[in-house]
Amino acid sequence: MRIWYVSSECAPFSKSGGLADVAYSLPPVLKAAGDDVEIVTPLYRFTWEHFGHDLVFVGTWPIQLKDQVIDANVWKGERAGVPVWFIGQDQLFMREGKQLYGYDDDGWRFAFFSKAVITLMGEISPLPDIIHCNDWETAPAILYLKDRQQADSRFSAVRSVYTIHNIAYQGQFAREKMYSVFALDNSWYDRALIFGYEGREDINLMKGAMMMADAVTTVSPTYARELHHHQFAQGLEGVIDYVDGKLYGILNGIDTETYDPRTDPRIPATFSAEDLGGKAACKAAVQQRFGLTPEPGWPLVAVVARLVEQKGLDLIRDALPGLMDLGVQVVVFGQGDPWYTGYFRWAADKWRGQMGFSDDYTEEVASEIFAGADFYLMPSRFEPCGLSQMMAMRYGTVPIVRETGGLRDSVRVYSSFDGVGEGFAFSEYAAKDLYLAILDAVKLYFSDPDTFNTLRQRCMNKDFSWERSAEQYQRMYKEVYMAGHSEGLSFQEAFENIRDLYAQNDAKNRQNHPERYGPEFRRVIEIELMGEGAGWLYIETTGQGFRVEPWSYHDADAHIKCSYHHLMRMMRGETTAPRLFMKGRLKITGNLAKGFEIKNLLSAD
Repeated sequence: MRIWYVSSECAPFSKSGGLADVAYSLPPVLKAAGDDVEIVTPLYRFTWEHFGHDLVFVGTWPIQLKDQVIDANVWKGERAGVPVWFIGQDQLFMREGKQLYGYDDDGWRFAFFSKAVITLMGEISPLPDIIHCNDWETAPAILYLKDRQQADSRFSAVRSVYTIHNIAYQGQFAREKMYSVFALDNSWYDRALIFGYEGREDINLMKGAMMMADAVTTVSPTYARELHHHQFAQGLEGVIDYVDGKLYGILNGIDTETYDPRTDPRIPATFSAEDLGGKAACKAAVQQRFGLTPEPGWPLVAVVARLVEQKGLDLIRDALPGLMDLGVQVVVFGQGDPWYTGYFRWAADKWRGQMGFSDDYTEEVASEIFAGADFYLMPSRFEPCGLSQMMAMRYGTVPIVRETGGLRDSVRVYSSFDGVGEGFAFSEYAAKDLYLAILDAVKLYFSDPDTFNTLRQRCMNKDFSWERSAEQYQRMYKEVYMAGHSEGLSFQEAFENIRDLYAQNDAKNRQNHPERYGPEFRRVIEIELMGEGAGWLYIETTGQGFRVEPWSYHDADAHIKCSYHHLMRMMRGETTAPRLFMKGRLKITGNLAKGFEIKNLLSAD
């Protein structure tokens, strides 16, 4: 299967967070398993300065957004045998420093990148079977693909997958930017992008991609379940409910060859689950680097994270005085919110020798900390997946986490009753609960070194490889592909048959029952066809006329699920909506009163 993996960042070429690690690791594993995978990503200044000498110039293509035409320069590279296409535009991506996002024109930058992706599809390589987009920066590509599929039948077979790595970053913009920035016509607003926010009419690109993609994935099974609740979904819980039938939760993996304490050249001493001897040297190196007292017997707790509220740093702040009283050493390493960097810098000065901090982030030092710490602390408010806990566990560093999202899926809680598990956890988002979890971990560290070493070994032996995750992705890709290529009636054929029969029925109804169609009359019914001819369409009927479109419509008056054959029988008058409803063959949600009007709207009487 041919897959285009589209990402706004891809390590080692560019990196801001965990998405880069996923784009770095998953495609090569999919390729090794037999898929034909290519990565598509922007060409940033950092990429050009560090990897430009390995790239081959392919050509320049004009990309049209509204009435503007902007050239995209395309370069080709490689990552572990996987082709990587770099889309360059100097004014948009050749900016100083490593910063990838946070510019005032981010919307325009990634509108251009997404439009370039769809424009270049089929130009620089054969059309893919699947295009897999990630987070809001590439969400417009899903929408542009839909537009192109309507204009060019060659693209109708391309299926789309959209992954939510963190629903907190949704790509929310003022409504006027729908056309002025993203070059999407006004019909897209009601179809997929409408998003009310603080009294404004905004657009939401993540919502649009979720609505339009053939499958939606998140990066852990627990996170997929959590997103149905408002405290996790950031206002999109209704959309998550709506797309639940095509939602997958697949836990991320890590590159287990890179994060291998037996061979990692970035750590002071190598070691293994069978021989932990080198870990003591790694711990001593961390203590020296962060100015901690060189006490080999004191438990060392580490945090390597972006310093933002999501990571539970307020809990660490509140628990820190108590941890200092316990005799625990703490290291915090990461960049982020100036308030947090200021606090931890102050704390490192206050508790010298016991508390260490640095925001001079490098991957090398991060690996050194993973290898040298005794415990890895990750008390996140929410955590879609989390990769650093997996990385730390590879080095025998026992995790202490909050039971949320991917942390819950990747860390099995240790139980002294039956001895199972490899880490410690707490549920309530409270500093007291965090402190008690750390206290339990420290007690085991001091009182039962043999059991503690067993936990280390379990962590190191746990399978976090991408091979396991890739198998789930391949099954999902196959399901999505087969749904769009099943034998028998295609969705396009089903849609055309429904549209044509509705036109006949509507004409008869307007002639026989003109009283139904006053000047203010308007009904929008969304229909999901199940089984043969599967797909989404909506019917909008007004006093002036009607339209039938092959798209979903989130804000329809009512939402209907049924098979193509039952719908056609109802439209031909061979059965009725109430009869199908009572037999469970027709499902109606939303405004039931308006929903049951289909008995009048769809069939002729």
